[in-house]
Amino acid sequence: MTGQQPWHWDEQTWRGHVNRVRAGRSLRPASWPGGARVAVALSFDSDHETIPLRGGETRPGALAQGEYGSRAGAPRVLRLLDRFGIPASFFMPAVSALLHPEEVRDYAAAGHEVAMHGWIHESNTLLGPAEERELALRAADTLEKLSGTRPVGIRTPAWDFSDHTLAITRELGLRYDSSLMADDDPYELLADGEPTGVVEIPVEWIRDDVPYLAFDLGHVLRPYTPPRQVAAIWRDEFDAAVEEGGLFQLTMHPHVIGHRSRMAALRELVEHIDAQEGVWYATHAQVAEYVLSDQGPAPRRRST
Repeated sequence: MTGQQPWHWDEQTWRGHVNRVRAGRSLRPASWPGGARVAVALSFDSDHETIPLRGGETRPGALAQGEYGSRAGAPRVLRLLDRFGIPASFFMPAVSALLHPEEVRDYAAAGHEVAMHGWIHESNTLLGPAEERELALRAADTLEKLSGTRPVGIRTPAWDFSDHTLAITRELGLRYDSSLMADDDPYELLADGEPTGVVEIPVEWIRDDVPYLAFDLGHVLRPYTPPRQVAAIWRDEFDAAVEEGGLFQLTMHPHVIGHRSRMAALRELVEHIDAQEGVWYATHAQVAEYVLSDQGPAPRRRST
């Protein structure tokens, strides 16, 4: 930072900030595997107790809300995915994985992806580069030990992408990031104008359950949308992705979406998706692999 107010920056300064991490070429393929019309990438951020812990909150009440995600929410999510035969990506802070190692093993055993989501859901932009790097390395090692597979992707906690995150992502040899919002479909990340080979699988608050459904007694966060109305928004997002031949990506949290009435709405959404012809269900890792190579796993055939 120059110390100047932004309206005093010269062009080199503001262009430098904008170009540090930028969207490069679109990676939306001409077609998805097997001629599928749309790719569907469902993801779940298994934050659990790390949401209060990262802020130093240790009271049992707050921790119990997080524990719900592992105890009740995640099993419901896994049953739904198993019912429809859908692979998904689970982004898990390392501390959450250490608290619930059997959950990590359940994800892996069911064929789902376990990907990085920080150490304790820390805020990367509050960290120095050395500390962010050390936590990322430790998190990758932890998930590899518990899941049996080295993570190939990352979603930064709260999508908090620092000036150093991309360099750390590249150092770790990760195939993709899923934290930024420059497109609806996959694209390649640029670093200071140079292609990196890292795939961005973009997220969006529209396609996240927290803004609609989360509740925090001590803050202004209140759920304002009934679950079936949320599912209707997501259904419109999916239908548009089908029309465009693109990607439908969804971010959910077991401690948020995993409640009974919300799972009912999610089930109806999945039923709508599953009724369409030409749907390729994939993990984020499979999407990244396919868009880079134009080859990938065969699409799951819809049962009739």
